[in-house]
Amino acid sequence: MKIGIIGLGLIGGSMARAYKTKGHTVYAYDKNEETLDYAVISGIADARLQTHHLKTLDILFIALYPKATINYLEENSRFFGKDCTVIDLCGTKRNVCEKGFRKAEEYGFTFIGGHPMAGTHFSGIQHSRSDMFKGAPMVLVPPVFDNKELINDIKKLLAPAGFGMFSVTTAEEHDKMIAFTSQMAHLVSNAYIKSETAKSHNGFSAGSYKDMTRVAWLNENMWTELFLENADCLIHELDLITASLNEYKKALEENDEKTLCRLLRDGRIAKEEIDGK
Repeated sequence: MKIGIIGLGLIGGSMARAYKTKGHTVYAYDKNEETLDYAVISGIADARLQTHHLKTLDILFIALYPKATINYLEENSRFFGKDCTVIDLCGTKRNVCEKGFRKAEEYGFTFIGGHPMAGTHFSGIQHSRSDMFKGAPMVLVPPVFDNKELINDIKKLLAPAGFGMFSVTTAEEHDKMIAFTSQMAHLVSNAYIKSETAKSHNGFSAGSYKDMTRVAWLNENMWTELFLENADCLIHELDLITASLNEYKKALEENDEKTLCRLLRDGRIAKEEIDGK
């Protein structure tokens, strides 16, 4: 297959490595010339992606921030071949998929929203890996949900990446879920580490501290855009956790042992019911 990749950060770079390792031809583009040169010289990509390549691609991955993805679609969709499947890899879906589906209908290519549930707290192509997506979940947002043939075709196209499972959903449901499963975790971790106590944690911390703070180490530019793109869903989750934390605070302030124990028990039971013991 001929693969095009726009954006050679952690995700785009890993996608390039995955397909190149499986013997596919990879054309890539990144606005950073040093990154692009590195990708070609080191063999992560076969060549720079030129406009004339777009007509020949089997898959085009767009691994940019949401606004940049929308701009790219606006400026380049007319060059895509009708046999090309375009898959965005953004962390939010509503605005990107709205633009992608519209352009696909206008120019005759296939557009699918995609979100690989994989990554690290490091960014950049230097941290990319060919096995980044091996066994990982992949969320798909198709234009319609009754086309099983389309979904099966997409799964085959994505096979070289090595995903372990696929979920199919709407852009709206994706953004609602991702606000809870990903964005809230990054936001809470980022706020938690700002405690003055954190500066003196050495010798007093173990697994729980590491688990809680791992994703505080983030790309603030990317996450700012993702949070604002999904502000309504994220604010909803913030309201819920704020109300819940205030219950714990009130029980502590009132030395209410019974209520505090109930709150802790309810949380434990919820975890067991949701994720298993």
